[in-house]
Amino acid sequence: MARSSITKYAWLSILAAISTIVLKSSAYFITGSVGLLSDAAESLVNLLGAGIALAMLTIAARPPDEEHLFGHGKAEYFACGAEGVLILLAAISISVMAVNRFINPVPIQEIGIGLIIIAIASLINFVVARILLSAGEKNNSVTLEADAHHLMTDVWTSIGVFAGISAVALTGWQPLDQIVALCLACYIGWMGFKLIRRSVLGLMDSALPDEKCNGVIEVLEKYKSRGIDYHALRTRQAGSRCFVSVHVLVPGTWTVQHGHELLEELEEDIRKEVMYVTVFTHLEPIEDPVSEEDIELDRCSK
Repeated sequence: MARSSITKYAWLSILAAISTIVLKSSAYFITGSVGLLSDAAESLVNLLGAGIALAMLTIAARPPDEEHLFGHGKAEYFACGAEGVLILLAAISISVMAVNRFINPVPIQEIGIGLIIIAIASLINFVVARILLSAGEKNNSVTLEADAHHLMTDVWTSIGVFAGISAVALTGWQPLDQIVALCLACYIGWMGFKLIRRSVLGLMDSALPDEKCNGVIEVLEKYKSRGIDYHALRTRQAGSRCFVSVHVLVPGTWTVQHGHELLEELEEDIRKEVMYVTVFTHLEPIEDPVSEEDIELDRCSK
């Protein structure tokens, strides 16, 4: 799928956010539940996050240019980090509203209608979150995955609010609504922290996940039976794009043509193993001791 085509999923997220904002806001005005108010605030954050995701996906889909020869994929990490920050802000606002309602309690009304509205909103978010998560994994998009997790925090928030309002209806103890809201604030705050951490690691050129690195190593190990070796394997990820560089050591008696054909074959096998990968290989004679002197990232001048 072309990178530009995945922006349609961001539009889907925007539509879901608008729908749930309308539903939950209506439920709050009907019931007066602080849990529902916090849930509506989370959906408002979802809308802002989806807008940011759309903007960053549009930038990330741009082809390489003279100033960005490796593409614009890292723009996705800004969306991921922004979503994390927005989730943290939502957690703080929910906590403030819950504490305020402890101080100034207001009885919940029309509980049945509120629960029906929560259920409908949760179903919308759950379906859209699963679509985004599947698309994110398929297209290796951290932005879509972050947006999916953001929507799932909204689903869990709604489930918590549903449980809190139901508990109030059964027990008549009003503070349960605020307690549930505070618990949910802690949960979505943790989710926000994880998204921010993922964004920071991506911007710092972290290595590929273990399963992808192990896949690359398995490919390289298979070639050892053909009398070659490898070292200086380095990997990194920039949004959806993966990068792998490795030095391949072959017998010094090989011709340049022979070595080139092997590298073409090896690179093709790595591309089959890892999606959206760019592979850089460096050919060296296996007998030459100098080949062992360029393993470090910064090679010292003699």
